[in-house]
Amino acid sequence: MSHSVRLEIGFTQPLGSSVVEEGVNFAVYAPQAKHILLCLFDSSGHSEVLTLPMNMNEGGVWTLLVSPLKKGALYGFRADGEYAPDKGVFFNKHKLLLDPYAQDFYGEFTWSERHYGQMPVGTLSEVNNAIDMPKSRVGEVKPYSGKRPNHSWGKTVIYECHVKGATCRHPDIPKPLQGKFLGLSHPRFIEHLRTLGITCLELLPVQAFISEQFLTAKGLQNYWGYNTLNFFTPHKDYLVKDDVSEFQDMVATLHKADIEVILDVVYNHTAEAGTDGPLLSLRGLDNLGYYRTVAEKPSHYINDTGCGNTLNIDSPRTLQLVLDSLRYWVEIMGVDGFRFDLATILGRNPNGFNQAHSFLQAINQDPVLNKVKLIAEPWDIGPGGYQLGAFPAPWREWNDQYRDTVRRFWKQEPGLIGELAKRLHGSFDLFEHNLRGPLNSINFITSHDGFTLADLVSYEQKHNEANGEQNRDGHSANYSFNCGVEGFTNDAKVSSLRLQQQKNMLLTLLLSKGVPMLASGSEMAHSQGGNNNAYCQNNRTSWLAWKDSQLSHPLTRFIDDVLRLRKQFSVFKHRFFVHDDDTRYDVAWFTEEGNAMQQDDWHEAERQFLMYSLTDKHTHQALLIILNAGSEAVSCQLPHLEKAKWQLAVSSIHPISANEDMEQQIAAMSSWVFTANSED
Repeated sequence: MSHSVRLEIGFTQPLGSSVVEEGVNFAVYAPQAKHILLCLFDSSGHSEVLTLPMNMNEGGVWTLLVSPLKKGALYGFRADGEYAPDKGVFFNKHKLLLDPYAQDFYGEFTWSERHYGQMPVGTLSEVNNAIDMPKSRVGEVKPYSGKRPNHSWGKTVIYECHVKGATCRHPDIPKPLQGKFLGLSHPRFIEHLRTLGITCLELLPVQAFISEQFLTAKGLQNYWGYNTLNFFTPHKDYLVKDDVSEFQDMVATLHKADIEVILDVVYNHTAEAGTDGPLLSLRGLDNLGYYRTVAEKPSHYINDTGCGNTLNIDSPRTLQLVLDSLRYWVEIMGVDGFRFDLATILGRNPNGFNQAHSFLQAINQDPVLNKVKLIAEPWDIGPGGYQLGAFPAPWREWNDQYRDTVRRFWKQEPGLIGELAKRLHGSFDLFEHNLRGPLNSINFITSHDGFTLADLVSYEQKHNEANGEQNRDGHSANYSFNCGVEGFTNDAKVSSLRLQQQKNMLLTLLLSKGVPMLASGSEMAHSQGGNNNAYCQNNRTSWLAWKDSQLSHPLTRFIDDVLRLRKQFSVFKHRFFVHDDDTRYDVAWFTEEGNAMQQDDWHEAERQFLMYSLTDKHTHQALLIILNAGSEAVSCQLPHLEKAKWQLAVSSIHPISANEDMEQQIAAMSSWVFTANSED
């Protein structure tokens, strides 16, 4: 880099670094700083070759246009001003800060005492942290130009997976691509997704993240990625050649295969932790603007996330940062939507959750973001944090009530038939009040957080000792069961029952109204050894164990069979709830004798049998679903049809068989599906 450069005031928009003719414009928001220094580094990232004062502009944006300079230049910011933790102010010119808008960076983050503003506590640290900080890198990524699938919600089937864990052990994917973005777009993985019937890949966090220091001290890593360092840069460990355009290539290839890409995003907190945490980016530029603090004690963070800090989405500049990041991932990187971690926080005002929050309104009117898929995890740990059903249209929500009800039913808990019926038909009690329908419910049995599907039927207790917290972490209310033996077993009967129970829950999920989501590994009975909080297990506990037999695993074939059936029935694409006066569809509930369920039947606490039909009045297609969670077989009379016969389509027991007459023996702990068409 030549040290002979031309300096101009620069432009306040866009924020971050942007290539302008022969130079690069830098813009960063730091309204309370006295000085901002732009630090330019050599290509190795080790030597700070130029330190240039930036120019203050109205609104608190500092700018500088440097020429000649081009794409690939390495830089960082230093913010000088008052350092007063008791006031919530953390300016320290000795700390190199990552550009909040950096689209790329170079080098690795290393934990050290150099990142802290005070060392020891109470003494201003004058130690330069640059050696342990990645350097922001000037990027110039072209907008995404591929054709998007644009699947309707009625067609969507989500597969939630971890970038590394999905392919790092796949024998048919080239070693350099295993565990990378390009591994997910390899033909063999795409073939697997298409075999399952997946239309949408939901990726655990891919925005650049780091491991918490308490984990690295124990020799562990943050595997899931819910500890964001930067909101624009793809996680560098998932790149093959350190080229962020690999992410675009992955998306484009998946789109050509008719598969959408949704990102799990973490805009509720950052990796800067609590007030005693490091100075990495936002805290060193505008702590009181970017983070929520206690009004009368600005040195104290509001911690509605449980992670030390909470982003202050009420701040216009923080809101801008989040919206700019979201648009970047849509317009530049090509993604089709987002799942928002702890989304209640994004709708919080000081007085609690607000359906008309500026963030939700901004999303709704944004011409880019109001066209993508939006999914909320509708809770946080703050006051009034549980907000399932409270988000406005067009938001979808993770439905944990669906998850828990289905688990409890197959666990044989009593008194759940009425609750189960609500969940199977889209949870009208949660979504209809604000003019939303069954497709606003994201239905799931398992996700990254909690037991895998195989462990759900293999463990009654969590086994998280490997996390180093004496098994205190992770949820204790899992509604799991072990089919008679805790953990691994060679008992053929126990193993057979576990497979059957996994099929029961998969059938229930895939033939419920709503949008189904499968956790990766469900299709191959992936086990984490009973660990229900494997966030720090970057090892074989979490990585899918691909084998030749896994590619044709009975659960893979079963999912394919049930999803093929689902796609044949338009009732699962219907955007509205079906009531008695519905002109298109009919829902009917039956007793074991084939008679209509009466009020008293619904209140039988010990009833663990549910039979119901879904009929399309226009096409005359009918679907009959039978769920028997009881420990005894049930002699069942199928409902009478005038002009057709019920045909067995799929069952959780193998081999499946059915009588030619209307009476069926429904095995214990099994699920059955029959179809009929009166016009056949």
